Amino acid sequence: MPRFLIEVPHENNKQACNQAIQAFKKTGSHFLANADWGCLDGIHKAWIIIELENKEAALLLIPPWYRKKAEVITLQKLALDKPDEAFKQHKV
Repeated sequence: MPRFLIEVPHENNKQACNQAIQAFKKTGSHFLANADWGCLDGIHKAWIIIELENKEAALLLIPPWYRKKAEVITLQKLALDKPDEAFKQHKV
Protein backbone atom coordinates (compact mmCIF):
# COMPACT_ATOMS: atom_id res chain seq x y z
CA MET A 1 0.00 0.00 0.00
CA PRO A 2 1.35 3.48 -0.79
CA ARG A 3 2.78 5.64 2.00
CA PHE A 4 2.20 9.37 2.23
CA LEU A 5 3.61 12.26 4.19
CA ILE A 6 0.86 14.75 4.96
CA GLU A 7 1.99 18.26 5.87
CA VAL A 8 -0.60 20.61 7.35
CA PRO A 9 0.38 24.24 8.00
CA HIS A 10 -1.36 26.72 10.26
CA GLU A 11 -0.84 30.36 11.24
CA ASN A 12 2.01 31.47 13.48
CA ASN A 13 0.20 32.34 16.71
CA LYS A 14 -0.92 30.58 19.86
CA GLN A 15 -4.62 30.70 18.99
CA ALA A 16 -4.01 29.09 15.56
CA CYS A 17 -1.87 26.38 17.17
CA ASN A 18 -4.60 25.60 19.70
CA GLN A 19 -7.28 25.57 16.97
CA ALA A 20 -5.25 23.17 14.83
CA ILE A 21 -4.61 20.84 17.75
CA GLN A 22 -8.29 20.84 18.72
CA ALA A 23 -9.39 20.24 15.11
CA PHE A 24 -7.06 17.24 14.87
CA LYS A 25 -8.25 15.85 18.22
CA LYS A 26 -11.93 16.22 17.34
CA THR A 27 -11.62 14.11 14.19
CA GLY A 28 -11.22 11.01 16.32
CA SER A 29 -8.55 9.76 13.94
CA HIS A 30 -5.67 7.93 15.58
CA PHE A 31 -3.34 9.28 12.89
CA LEU A 32 -4.27 12.92 13.44
CA ALA A 33 -4.20 12.57 17.21
CA ASN A 34 -0.61 11.34 16.88
CA ALA A 35 0.67 13.93 14.41
CA ASP A 36 4.10 15.48 14.90
CA TRP A 37 4.18 19.26 15.36
CA GLY A 38 6.92 21.80 14.67
CA CYS A 39 5.44 24.76 16.59
CA LEU A 40 8.07 24.77 19.35
CA ASP A 41 10.72 25.53 16.71
CA GLY A 42 8.58 28.15 14.98
CA ILE A 43 7.58 25.79 12.15
CA HIS A 44 3.80 25.90 12.37
CA LYS A 45 2.98 22.63 10.66
CA ALA A 46 1.84 19.15 11.58
CA TRP A 47 3.14 16.00 9.87
CA ILE A 48 1.59 12.58 9.53
CA ILE A 49 2.98 9.51 7.76
CA ILE A 50 0.27 7.07 6.77
CA GLU A 51 -0.46 4.16 4.46
CA LEU A 52 -3.62 4.62 2.40
CA GLU A 53 -5.00 3.68 -1.01
CA ASN A 54 -4.25 7.03 -2.69
CA LYS A 55 -3.57 10.75 -2.25
CA GLU A 56 -7.26 11.59 -2.26
CA ALA A 57 -7.87 9.31 0.72
CA ALA A 58 -4.94 10.93 2.52
CA LEU A 59 -6.31 14.40 1.89
CA LEU A 60 -9.77 13.42 3.15
CA LEU A 61 -8.18 12.48 6.47
CA ILE A 62 -7.43 16.18 7.10
CA PRO A 63 -10.08 18.41 8.72
CA PRO A 64 -11.81 20.40 5.92
CA TRP A 65 -10.57 23.78 7.20
CA TYR A 66 -6.93 22.71 6.56
CA ARG A 67 -7.25 20.76 3.29
CA LYS A 68 -6.56 23.64 0.87
CA LYS A 69 -3.12 24.30 2.36
CA ALA A 70 -2.20 20.70 3.16
CA GLU A 71 0.33 18.84 1.04
CA VAL A 72 0.24 15.11 0.42
CA ILE A 73 3.58 13.67 -0.67
CA THR A 74 4.02 10.11 -1.91
CA LEU A 75 6.89 8.41 -0.09
CA GLN A 76 9.02 5.79 -1.77
CA LYS A 77 12.09 3.87 -0.72
CA LEU A 78 14.77 3.88 -3.41
CA ALA A 79 17.15 1.05 -4.17
CA LEU A 80 20.33 3.09 -3.78
CA ASP A 81 22.46 0.23 -5.02
CA LYS A 82 20.60 0.42 -8.37
CA PRO A 83 20.27 4.13 -9.22
CA ASP A 84 19.06 3.48 -12.77
CA GLU A 85 16.16 1.42 -11.45
CA ALA A 86 15.35 3.93 -8.73
CA PHE A 87 14.78 6.78 -11.17
CA LYS A 88 12.94 5.01 -13.99
CA GLN A 89 9.70 6.64 -12.89
CA HIS A 90 11.26 10.01 -12.04
CA LYS A 91 9.06 12.78 -13.44
CA VAL A 92 11.69 15.51 -13.80
